Amino acid sequence: MFWFKRKPAQADPPPPHREFALGRRTGIALGSNIGNRIVNLDAGRGAILRLPGVFVPALVSRVFLTEPVGTAPDTHPFLNAVIEVDFKGKPEALLAALRNIETSLGRPEHRPKNASRILDLDILYMDGLVLTHENLTIPHPRLHLRRFVLTPLNDIRPDLVLPGQERPVAELLESLDDPAAVKLFAGKW
Repeated sequence: MFWFKRKPAQADPPPPHREFALGRRTGIALGSNIGNRIVNLDAGRGAILRLPGVFVPALVSRVFLTEPVGTAPDTHPFLNAVIEVDFKGKPEALLAALRNIETSLGRPEHRPKNASRILDLDILYMDGLVLTHENLTIPHPRLHLRRFVLTPLNDIRPDLVLPGQERPVAELLESLDDPAAVKLFAGKW
């Protein structure tokens, strides 16, 4: 009788640009211009990482100081960042969870458009998903036009090609016609 040693089964390599295979790679923008902005961003990031359906490790940009866009003249500058996580769940559930985080940190549920905010959380993209509902559009409809979002996104995913775009984030940022100043924030996060 012969005994053969069986080769162990080999897993298929992960798809390119895919660190995890648990859900959709999801980009979330964080912004704050009221109170201790860095503490607000940190609290938002921590709450996102604890959400059901969010798997870590995450990609986290540096924090950028940005001029307000489309706000009242006396609006304070924003701190902005982007986090990318692996999310397994419905986009609407993630949106509801992000709104709950904003509310729990003191952002009023009903507020004027473009008002100052303790914390603003926006879903930027979910892999290649294209979705248009009454309260949710993915990818974010103005993402490719906003320096304050593209700059931190470029910090973690310069080669990402967003759904509906033909060029990667780095090229979109380079060719952007948006005069708003965005610079690296000196504080730690």
